Amino acid sequence: MAPLAERVRPANLDEVVGQEHLTGPGKPLRRMTETRRLSSFILWGPPGTGKTTLARLMAQGAGQEMVALSAANAGVKDIKEVVAKAQTNGSLVLFLDEIHRFNKSQQDALLPYVESGLLTLIGATTENPSFEVNPALRSRARVYVLKPLDEETTRRLLERALQHPRGLQARADPEALDLIAQAAMGDARRALSALELAASLGEGHITLATAREALGSGTLNFDKGGEYFYDLISALHKSVRGNHVDAALYYLARMLEGGADPLYLARRLARMALEDVGLADPNALRLAMAAKDAYDFLGSPEGELALAELVVYLALAPKSNSVYVAWKNAQNAALEHPDAPIPLHIRNAPTALMERLGYGKGYAYYHDDPEGSFAQQYLPEALEGLKLYQATGEGWEDKVRERLKALRARFAKKREGNPT
Repeated sequence: MAPLAERVRPANLDEVVGQEHLTGPGKPLRRMTETRRLSSFILWGPPGTGKTTLARLMAQGAGQEMVALSAANAGVKDIKEVVAKAQTNGSLVLFLDEIHRFNKSQQDALLPYVESGLLTLIGATTENPSFEVNPALRSRARVYVLKPLDEETTRRLLERALQHPRGLQARADPEALDLIAQAAMGDARRALSALELAASLGEGHITLATAREALGSGTLNFDKGGEYFYDLISALHKSVRGNHVDAALYYLARMLEGGADPLYLARRLARMALEDVGLADPNALRLAMAAKDAYDFLGSPEGELALAELVVYLALAPKSNSVYVAWKNAQNAALEHPDAPIPLHIRNAPTALMERLGYGKGYAYYHDDPEGSFAQQYLPEALEGLKLYQATGEGWEDKVRERLKALRARFAKKREGNPT
């Protein structure tokens, strides 16, 4: 029997879970399918994000025959055979997996056939096409970026596999699905493999225990000590948040030694810089981005030192989640007041008609009229007086707390004296 990932592979774009920025209504891949006009493109994204599936569906949707090659073991001879077949058929879709493995001359061999339209090229790569694909070929093929599946999307994928006619005849406990979705790190194939193994271990009942056992074996063993990935990332995050630098370094080392993707860790550390350090130390995010770039440039093992430096910095940095909280407040306000009218004086007035309607009229430009600027209304009337952000953190926020208080007092005083 074929592996679960192959059995439940989507039959059309509507069945694809994730990548809505490419497959949703009005998005590039959806438009190509609807018009049946397929142009060359390259799919760039991590493993298990649907590159092969999307290539098959795009060729199928356009009603064209597709030949699949892997650049890991194909060469110019294989390209010539595909070209000969395309000349017989009139045209052909060539799906070239791991396109970054083709050298310059091999990529150049494709150029005239892609340019003439004899071959429609769909490339797939986990590497940055800006560095790995020749500019001439890249200019003839649009690059589309695939995103790792988030935990919610991965869980939907797992539920689909359980309900699919060719999927698993198994039942799963919710906490088991949560664990697999979290540990898969955005890789659909990894998630489905773990689900299938857990179903086998549980004889049709996927429990938290069988999910843990599946994730702790084979290719899903994320650390040499046999602990579970989600426990380790949680421990790392909480140690950074709790200012315990020694624990944070220990958990980082365990994850790297256990084979966790360093760039995944770099992304999680950037999130910590935003969520837990925030404006208490605005340099934290800059250092997080620099650490990611340093690892990208150096690779392992030298680049791991950049992640260690970042962990030490974040653990010792002052902490604030005020922006995290303020953003949640802002999202809720936008959902509750999605159509609140913007005050006319701060609207843009690019046309004479809009000027006549009062757009921009009476706007006080801060640098010319600070007092008038404070007196004017910025929020929609229904939200006037709303306070989304509070400078509750340490470090830099401690320094600006009084300024925020003074600014809000000044706004309130001026608005009282100049109601609109």
